[in-house]
Amino acid sequence: MSSAPEDVRTLPGAPAPTALWPGDPRELGARFCRGPGGTEGTGFALWAGGAEAVDLCLFDDDGRERRLPLTGPTDEVWHGFAPGVRPGHRYGYRVHGRWDPWTGARWNPAKLLLDPYARAVDGEFRHAPQTFGHVLGWPQAHLADTVRDDRDSAPYVPRGVVVRDAAAGAWADRPGTPWADTVLHELHVRGFTRLHPAVPERLRGTYAGLAHPAATGHLRALGVTAVELLPVHQFAPEGTLLGRGLTNYWGYKSVGWFAPHAGYAATGTRGEQVTEFRAMVHALHAAGIEVILDVVHNHTAEGSELGPTYSLRGIDNRGYYRLAPDARRYADVTGCGNTLDARRPQALRLITDSLRYWVTEMGVDGFRFDLAAALARTERDVDTLAPFLAAIAQDPVLRRVKLIAEPWDVGPGGYHLGGFPPPWSEWNDRYRDAVRDFWRGALPDVRDLGYRLTGSSDLHDRAGRRPRASVNFVTAHDGFTLRDLVSYEHKRNAANGEGNRDGTDDNRAWNCGHEGETDDPAVNALRRRQIRNLLATLLLSTGVPMLTAGDEMGRTQRGNNNAYCQDNEVSWVDWSLLRDPAWRPVRRLAARLIALRRAHPVLRRDAFFSGRPQEGVRDLAWFTPAGCEMSESDWFAPTVAFGMYLSGRDLPQCDPRGRPVSGDSFLVLCHAGAGPVEFVLPGEPWARAYELVVDTSREDQSAAPGTRHPGGGPIAVPERSVLVLRALL
Repeated sequence: MSSAPEDVRTLPGAPAPTALWPGDPRELGARFCRGPGGTEGTGFALWAGGAEAVDLCLFDDDGRERRLPLTGPTDEVWHGFAPGVRPGHRYGYRVHGRWDPWTGARWNPAKLLLDPYARAVDGEFRHAPQTFGHVLGWPQAHLADTVRDDRDSAPYVPRGVVVRDAAAGAWADRPGTPWADTVLHELHVRGFTRLHPAVPERLRGTYAGLAHPAATGHLRALGVTAVELLPVHQFAPEGTLLGRGLTNYWGYKSVGWFAPHAGYAATGTRGEQVTEFRAMVHALHAAGIEVILDVVHNHTAEGSELGPTYSLRGIDNRGYYRLAPDARRYADVTGCGNTLDARRPQALRLITDSLRYWVTEMGVDGFRFDLAAALARTERDVDTLAPFLAAIAQDPVLRRVKLIAEPWDVGPGGYHLGGFPPPWSEWNDRYRDAVRDFWRGALPDVRDLGYRLTGSSDLHDRAGRRPRASVNFVTAHDGFTLRDLVSYEHKRNAANGEGNRDGTDDNRAWNCGHEGETDDPAVNALRRRQIRNLLATLLLSTGVPMLTAGDEMGRTQRGNNNAYCQDNEVSWVDWSLLRDPAWRPVRRLAARLIALRRAHPVLRRDAFFSGRPQEGVRDLAWFTPAGCEMSESDWFAPTVAFGMYLSGRDLPQCDPRGRPVSGDSFLVLCHAGAGPVEFVLPGEPWARAYELVVDTSREDQSAAPGTRHPGGGPIAVPERSVLVLRALL
C-alpha cells in the first residue's frame, strides 16, 4: 500500500464500510493509504498474539458503532483494509479470547480497547465500573479480579483517530545542539503558559501556547537550548484522584504512546492535536530549541490486576506485561501496579516503533525515560545487555537522538546511576543531594561535591562515556521548587488529599531561619541569595545542567513537594514574578550564567578533567582560602569555603574543523559559611590577576564585572556566596 496524496481531504463523517478487505499485517496501527486498485482507505493492524478473534469497531459522528472482523492472525497480527475510511475517523478494537486470570488471560470483548498505535485519541476516560474487565466490588474480595464483567465499556472510554502521516523531509530544521552545549529546561506543556498574560487565553496551556512567541521568546532570552517536556503521550486519569476532585497533572499514566495528549490541544481532538504538536516543534526549532520528551514506557495507566481495562490488558495481557509467579498478579518494579515486559519482542517493538515515530514524524530530538531501569531488566536484575538497551543501540534512528535515563526503579537492585552504556545520559540525583547539602551546611566534607561539580567522573568515566553522561539538577518536577527549597524544610502536601503522607521527607532543604513565606526582608534577601548560589553552582558545573521551569523567576508551590495532582496555580508558572523587582534580577542572573557558559568552552567541557599539567598548570585545581592547593586531609575535613580553578588552556577537544579549542580560565570561589572569609587568590602561574565576573552576594550583577584583583593578594568573599573570577594570564 502506498501513501495517499497530501491533498486528500479529511472526511471524518464518511460512512463506515460494510466489510473489510484483508489488508496488510506489516504496518501496525491505522494507516491512511491507497489499497488495492488505488482505493483510498485505512489499513488496520493489531498484534494480539493469543487472541481468538478481533473486531475493528468504527464509530460515526453520532457515536454509532459498526463491528467488522479482522483477518488473521498472520504472524499473530490481525489486519484489514477499510475502503473509504479517512483521517478523522474514530475506531477501537474488541478482542476475543479466554478469560482465565489464573493463567494471566484477561480477554473480554465487552471492553472497547484503544489501539496502542493510535496516532490521536478523541474522547475522555470516565471512571466507571464498566471500564473494568472484572466485576468491581465483588463481595469476595480475594476473587475480585477473577469474575468477568460483561457490560459494554464503549460509552466510558475514548476512541482512536485515523491520522495522516507527516510529509517526508518535514524536519530539516532541527537545531542539532551538541550535548556539551546543551542546557535543559524541564517544563509542563499546560502549566508553562496557563497563566501567561501575553499568550491569547484560548491558547494558554496548549501546544499552540508553547509555540507562541511569548513562550519561545522567554526560553530564547533565558538561553536554554532544549525543553524537556513532562509526559505528552495520551494519559488517563486515576479514579482515586477524580474522587477527591483532583487529576493526574504530571501525566505519568500513559495509555497511548503514539498520541499527543488531547487535553493539551487548542484546535481539536480529531487529529488536530497531531498537527498542533508538529507546529509547536517547528516553532521551538525555529527558536533554536530542541524538544525532548519525558516518556513513560515502564508501566501503563491500567495499573494492577484490580485496575481498568483500556488497552494492553485486553489485547494480550501476557504478551505485554511482566507477570508474577502467580499469573493473576503483576511483577511491579515501578510502584505503579504493573511493569511492561520489554524482554518480549512485541512490547519492545511497541516501544521502539513509538520512539521512531516521535522522531521521524513528530520532529522530537530526544527522550528522557521515566524509571529506565525497569526497561533494562532481564529475568530479575538490571542488565546493560538487556534487549531494550541493545535495540536502542543498534537502531539507526534512535541511536542518533538524545537519550536520558532516570536510572532507577523500585525493584531489587534498581538504583543504577552510572550504569547505563554510551550514548546514554542520566539524571544525577547524587549531584542534587551534594549541592543541596553543601549550601545548607550539611556536608561533612567536600569529597563527593568535588566529583559532582566536575562531571561525576567517579560514576561515568568508563566505557568511553563523557561528562555529558551526567544530567545535573538541583530541582525537578518531583520535589520542592528552588524557591521552596530555601523557604521550607517540611513538605506541605495536605491539598493532595493523602494526609501529607505522600512526597519525600528527605528534602535536604534549609528555610533560612523561618518556615514558609514571610515578610521579613532579611530572610527574603538571604533566600534570594541562596537561590543565586544554587543557580550559579548548577550552571557552572561540568555536565549537562537542567533547570526547572519557573525556578529562574522564583516560582513557588507553597511547600508542596509532590504536586502531581495539582492542575492549578500551585503548579502553573506564575509570570507575574517577572514584574516583581525582587525576582527580576534572578532571571537576569540565570540568563547571564547561561551566556557565560555558552561563551567559554571550559565551562562546558566535553571530556573529563585529567589533573595533569598544561603549560605548568593543571586543568583542574582546588584551593583553600589560604591560597594553597587542597591537600588530601583538606578533602576529609569539614569545609565551607573552597576555590575551583578551571583551566581553559589547550582543552582536550576540537572545533568542527578539527582545530584545538582553548579559552579563558576561571576561578570559582564557593563559600557556604555564615560570615565573610578572606581568600588569597592563587598567583602565577595560575594568573597574574583576576577579573570579577559574577558575585552572587549582589542582588544586581551590573556592578560586579570589571573589578580586578591581583594574583597572590586577598579578596573578601561575603558570607554564603559564589564569586566567579576570570584569570588574566
